[in-house]
Amino acid sequence: MSAPFSAQPFDLVIRNANVATASDTFMADIGIRNGVIEQLGRGIAPGRKEIDAAGRTVTPGGVDGHCHLDQPMPPPARMADDFDTGTRAAACGGTTTVIPFAAQVKGQSLQAAVDDYHRRASGRAHIDYAFHLIVSDPTPDVLSRELPTLIAQGHSSFKIYMTYDDLKLDDGQILDVLETAKQHNALVMVHAENADCIEWLTRRLQAGGHTAPRFHGRSRPMLVEREATHRAIALAELVDVPILIVHVSGREAVEQIRWARAHGLNIFAETCPQYLFLSADDLGVDDNYLGAKCVCSPPPRDKANQEVIWNALIEGLFTVFSSDHAPFNYGGTHGKHPDGKEVAFPYIPNGIPGIETRMPLLYSEGVLKGRITVNKFVELTSTNAARAYGLHPRKGTVAIGADADLVIWDEREVEISNDMLHHATDYTPYAGIVLKAWPGVTLSGGDVVWDGTEFHPRPGRGRFLQCAAPTLLPKK
Repeated sequence: MSAPFSAQPFDLVIRNANVATASDTFMADIGIRNGVIEQLGRGIAPGRKEIDAAGRTVTPGGVDGHCHLDQPMPPPARMADDFDTGTRAAACGGTTTVIPFAAQVKGQSLQAAVDDYHRRASGRAHIDYAFHLIVSDPTPDVLSRELPTLIAQGHSSFKIYMTYDDLKLDDGQILDVLETAKQHNALVMVHAENADCIEWLTRRLQAGGHTAPRFHGRSRPMLVEREATHRAIALAELVDVPILIVHVSGREAVEQIRWARAHGLNIFAETCPQYLFLSADDLGVDDNYLGAKCVCSPPPRDKANQEVIWNALIEGLFTVFSSDHAPFNYGGTHGKHPDGKEVAFPYIPNGIPGIETRMPLLYSEGVLKGRITVNKFVELTSTNAARAYGLHPRKGTVAIGADADLVIWDEREVEISNDMLHHATDYTPYAGIVLKAWPGVTLSGGDVVWDGTEFHPRPGRGRFLQCAAPTLLPKK
């Protein structure tokens, strides 16, 4: 387990660590040099700095493979977090790599979206980052030239939508994108909701005067997600290519994915904290506008579906656990109150903040409550995302040669409040939840970025990562 001996002291040694990876748990000292793990062993040589982790668990830093930062939005909407505040919050919550979305605008090129996103990230990120692509206009040029070029340049994953007028693709376009992914060994993420059903239900709800935030859930019942999930699976089967169904919310979509797996199809799935910790009641039980804080798509389901998602997570149906951080302020004029007004549910910006709370929620309520092992936690929050998006073994594990992105966990009682968080959003939907753990130290590239009390900024130290081919996918 040790690297060749070097006379130079380590930059940092973490002593007495109870190391947990996706496959193993072991005691070791961790020797770090030049931002990389260089040695694992007992009683290794001293470091210029040392941290004693005795009695604490050390895991790989989280890889949040589904978050939105500074993504361009139609006015007046504007995301509250950019690459500065978003990566700050991520680091304080134990996440050391983020993969947000460079979104193509219809009528424009994918390359223009990537160039714009590089400008937004440059000099601001405190931790490492990569980009997914959002393909909203798969023209022949995009499919034949731009996508293959961008995949070769390290953008090996892209997202497509089956809903939202400015993003959705029809079935023929989806097939074209899936075929391109197959040809170039990329991974397609699918937002699976039936746009026509949503639009039909929304018209009728509004005509009946049902416009409060709680009716957002009524406009997107589980069958809307079930049908689109079934169709996405069928399209992937036709092309014979793996896909990842993102932010799965409830029983009916779970049943479709389970069916596909039982029939030997390579269908991967993701879920998010909102489907474990929020419910339809959080959208409101009356017409109070506070429910706008929890408007996201798919919407949170009833409490019975929370248990369905927990059970699916425990049994291994889900490959990754992501935040889907989509930060809009509740107050002001650019978020949940467009132009400062209470608006009908279709016009409330979709999304909730969660980049900092993702890992502590699952560690406390999953690992410490005995629902999942610490190894499953690492798999869901770090390793599988690193593999799915072509960053493993540099990210997502504690191993010689891996980046020294690590979390030392403190098992202590923490009540979540927005005041304790580091995002720029003016609320958290998880306020009041009492957890039993929080990151005590977060290391990014061997540097302490969060010491359990204070954030240590390093704007511009976050590096753009070129992603290789996904390693979750079957080899050709």
